[in-house]
Amino acid sequence: MAFQDAATTEPLPHAVCLGESMAVLLPDGPGPLETISTFSASAGGAESNVACALAALGVPSAWISRVGDDGFGRRLVAEVAAHGVDTSAVAVDPRRPTGVYLKEIGGSEHPNDLGAGRSRLHYYRAGSAASALSPELLADPAAARLLTAARMLHLTGITPALSDSCLALVRALLDPGRRRGRLVSFDLNWRPVLWHGRDPRVLLGLLNAADVLLLGADEAEAALGTADPEVLRAMFPSPATVVVKDSGHTVTALGQGGPAVTEPALTVEVVEPTGAGDAFAAGYLAGTARGLDQRRRLRLGHLTAACTLTVHGDQGRIPPDDVVAALLALPAEEWAATRVSRDGIVSAAVT
Repeated sequence: MAFQDAATTEPLPHAVCLGESMAVLLPDGPGPLETISTFSASAGGAESNVACALAALGVPSAWISRVGDDGFGRRLVAEVAAHGVDTSAVAVDPRRPTGVYLKEIGGSEHPNDLGAGRSRLHYYRAGSAASALSPELLADPAAARLLTAARMLHLTGITPALSDSCLALVRALLDPGRRRGRLVSFDLNWRPVLWHGRDPRVLLGLLNAADVLLLGADEAEAALGTADPEVLRAMFPSPATVVVKDSGHTVTALGQGGPAVTEPALTVEVVEPTGAGDAFAAGYLAGTARGLDQRRRLRLGHLTAACTLTVHGDQGRIPPDDVVAALLALPAEEWAATRVSRDGIVSAAVT
């Protein structure tokens, strides 16, 4: 699955995920931020979330980014590396800080509470180290080593929104002359606040340049004006596959020919929704790396997302390989009857 580095005899990652991740401050309980006195530190970000979940699914992965020369940056890199992700091409910026975001969790009686089961992220990322990513990265030996060997590159719509230099880097990575045969996946990950004062129409060309395009239905409606899978397929003719995720219901994969494949989501006892979209992307891409058929790719995405929905934080616990294989092979009615909660999986495939 992975190339081997002749100099180190270490296997090189199959997948590279590139983009900003940040330090995360998690509250010690539910309620609006004005009521919270204690936070615990963690790490989070769409691309590193995907890299960590890919590693958990057995796909060797790397994360490329920039962090500040500060404690948050060191903690962030260490935490991602602890998930088995190659962080050798994460650069340290001596002048710019690591980005930070705070999580707010609903469920208290305070009048400003978000409501039980809801959460909100508050970002402090302007001028961050990762916003200085640029095409110069392609000349960095550590990054070039990973990108040259990668069979798969994962990007999101967050990165080109961060700065002009980040947009230039994404365009360079999507250039056909630099692809070298690797599959490029692109998740819209629409963040309207990041696009304030910038032209989101640049996303259209980026999305159409991907091989696998991942679109959340609600995000597509907001950013592109439609959530209809067939309309989106026509809007972006170049990707080999367009995957449209209708959160909590179904996901539809549309190739360039042949019938669309739609697979229902599992029934989940949701603890927190943050990170589920990244987990789905990782599951789908892991299925792609394994050569699974389209339906099993979608199921692996659903299963990985379901595991993340049942925990606080962005990384769920993936079941053992034999359980995963059994779940992916279930008849349609038994898949639909499967239930996932923080206590485990209830299914005909799990004894």
